[in-house]
Amino acid sequence: MVDFTLLAIFIPTFFIVSITPGMCMTLAMTLGMSIGVRKTMWMMWGELLGVATVAITAVVGVSAVMLQYPLIFSFLKIAGALYLLWIGVNMWRSKGKLALSDTPSESTRISKLTLFNQGFLTAIANPKGWAFMISLLPPFINPNLSLLGQLTVLVVVISCSEFICMMLYATGGKTIGKALTQQNNVKKLNKISGSLMMAVGLWLALS
Repeated sequence: MVDFTLLAIFIPTFFIVSITPGMCMTLAMTLGMSIGVRKTMWMMWGELLGVATVAITAVVGVSAVMLQYPLIFSFLKIAGALYLLWIGVNMWRSKGKLALSDTPSESTRISKLTLFNQGFLTAIANPKGWAFMISLLPPFINPNLSLLGQLTVLVVVISCSEFICMMLYATGGKTIGKALTQQNNVKKLNKISGSLMMAVGLWLALS
């Protein structure tokens, strides 16, 4: 069902790629700072679905059609970037659902669906992610074996790697956020989180 030699090479290769700071990892760290790891996991589920979608379509060739119509990418990028920038500005001003409040009950009110959609959109709107999947996955596909079986295993590996790395980033973000809030620096934390969120938006727009 799968070429274990190729799989043994693919696992550490993709983990190194996943752990490298990128848009999704920065987003996980930012949300970990502002809303905690548990709620950030809803963004992670969306990101994992987005990454799996990109991986599958890259292998089966749908991405070739996408690349012929760059307006699709442009629309997704601009929409996603504007949304992240809007969130970042609100966080900077200590406003909006993602901004921390001095009163705990007033913060972390963002819906799970919003977080899920945010992760999914960030993953599928990243052209570098598409280019990476298109260039990386085909060499790890053995043409003599079942494509479905191999693709299933690779997507599972990709998802596990991405999840582990996002958890590391989100946990690190939560640690930073906890240290700042203990020092009554809620507004400072909102500015840091907002700046990172705006950076992810600009990153997405300019990539």
